[in-house]
Amino acid sequence: MQIQRAYKTELKLNNQERSLLAGCAGAARYVWNWGLRQKIDEYEATGKSPSYYELHRRLNLLKKGELSWLYQYAKTIPQESLRDLDRAFVNFFRRVKENGQKNKGGEEKPGFPRFKSRKQGKGRFRVWGSIHVADGRIKLPRIGWLRLKEKGYLPTTKVPTSGVKILSATISERGSRWFVSLQVEEEIAARQATGQPLGIDLGINHLAVTSAGQTYQNPKALKQALKRLARLQRELHRRQPGSRNRAKTRAKIARLHYRISCLRQEAIHQATSAIVARTKPDTQRPSVVVIEDLNVKGMMQNRKLARSIADVGMGEFGRQIRYKCSWYGINLLAADRWFPSSKQCSSCGHRQEALTLSERTYCCPVCGLVIDRDSNAAINLKQLSTASSAGSEACGEVALAIL
Repeated sequence: MQIQRAYKTELKLNNQERSLLAGCAGAARYVWNWGLRQKIDEYEATGKSPSYYELHRRLNLLKKGELSWLYQYAKTIPQESLRDLDRAFVNFFRRVKENGQKNKGGEEKPGFPRFKSRKQGKGRFRVWGSIHVADGRIKLPRIGWLRLKEKGYLPTTKVPTSGVKILSATISERGSRWFVSLQVEEEIAARQATGQPLGIDLGINHLAVTSAGQTYQNPKALKQALKRLARLQRELHRRQPGSRNRAKTRAKIARLHYRISCLRQEAIHQATSAIVARTKPDTQRPSVVVIEDLNVKGMMQNRKLARSIADVGMGEFGRQIRYKCSWYGINLLAADRWFPSSKQCSSCGHRQEALTLSERTYCCPVCGLVIDRDSNAAINLKQLSTASSAGSEACGEVALAIL
């Protein structure tokens, strides 16, 4: 099976290379802002917005004059920036249409493309063309060879029979670190898993609990760093605007946010990889995985739990489990969001409507089952896969959807 995937790793740069990449990111940011201004001004004047091809033609004319400094960077950088801008407008109008179909006012703002500022970070840029990967380094168009901090991770282009085709490379900066992400096409062996179905219940106390008894801990990365983050924010407030000390404090805050993100991502990657268990025999990997179709946006409206829910990363967990199941031959099903997985007894089917969030142990008054609340929910989700086929009624009222 042929798939598209990304390999992301950190670059090992010197000061000269950092300045070069910062200039490339600045060029991409400048072209984005220029194109956005062109679209806004022309729409206000004529009621129509220029396309990507028209903006590209105008930019090429300007590069012969006032924007001749763009020639020192790879030509794909402004091209990809204009493509991203065009894609942003397409997504904006799609969200406008979707919100108009939901209700007259729309549930949320569609998000009109905004101008980019250097204060928000150095940004990113994308290149394609002659990209080569060797052991411990990568060569990018008009940039040259850059060293990698991690050797042996990126697919090398020295082996012609590797079956990997590099499509593009995205260079980004975060927390004073530079990263390269390669988008590639590669062939993977299609293996259909034949093990027992598995139900997964997501929560706040635990990242995930499965019907097989595995519990994956939630690192609570943001909660652990709140005191330090608050101290740095107070320090930033005391700094003089435009001073070097203010810039240093902002860099500290960016690095802390990057660390929080890494801890959360690592926990989710370990949990999802353990669930799909691609290195195990097919008979030991779940043939079906059932998760809940959680309304994360609605859950975030609870101001008492919003921070904890955001710290878990439920949306990211769903994204990772979705593509990993599709890669490794596992059917992924989603239970209806109204299915009472926590309130229903996994043994006799009795439902306790008055079950509160503070009750972490499920005690059935009918059959006497005493079980952990999250484990009970995971078992109920597993039973959905065996109660009916995808798309039909399960447990009398709940349908499963194929993801």
